[in-house]
Amino acid sequence: MGMRPRKLANKFMISASTLRNYEAKGLIPPAERSANGYRMYTERHEIYLACIQAMAPAFGMEVTTVVLHALQRNELEEALWVVREREVKLYEEKASLDQLVEELNSYADGSQAYDFNQRFRIHEVSRRTGVPKSAIRYWEKSGLFTTERDTDNEYRLYNESHLLKIKMIQILQSSVYSEETVKLKQSIARLEIQNLEQGIKVAERIRNHLNNTIKHQMIGLYYLHQLIRSLDI
Repeated sequence: MGMRPRKLANKFMISASTLRNYEAKGLIPPAERSANGYRMYTERHEIYLACIQAMAPAFGMEVTTVVLHALQRNELEEALWVVREREVKLYEEKASLDQLVEELNSYADGSQAYDFNQRFRIHEVSRRTGVPKSAIRYWEKSGLFTTERDTDNEYRLYNESHLLKIKMIQILQSSVYSEETVKLKQSIARLEIQNLEQGIKVAERIRNHLNNTIKHQMIGLYYLHQLIRSLDI
């Protein structure tokens, strides 16, 4: 027996227009039609919606869309590799954070010198952080940090605290947009990394975010597995 749009939408706490939008974008299969032309959804649509709601917080709607489109083309392996790429990316972000925390701790305990007075040009910052110069300029324009200017030529001048902030921001760049990631970036923007204890606290908040993300990924993978089983591909 089919289910009318509003009833299905209410079950997943979304609007009927969102449901129609998912259908229009190919995120769920086309609805069946009743004798009088009304859309009717089935248990299969419920499995798709459960998968979307589980995957989107962990992988983002862009990745979720690519995966679901691949499954509807019966391209299981492509869908799985897309998901695995995001899992690997999260692991790389966690490794970068571990290295950053180690660096902050070495500054805090005095085993590594922290020279706040040393200045760098943008190409050196890009080389040392692996972040493109265009991204560094954009983050500054967005207010995530401010730089000094060389009085002779107006070139941007960066210091060690900028390098640490840029590394923190880079770790969050692939994160799914959320209120939490916005707050983390705001914390980075306010951060005075001369206060190393404060810097370590922000880094640990980022670690908590990554830990939560991997938990959400596992939930998303469970519902993705349920969908794949239902499709028998």
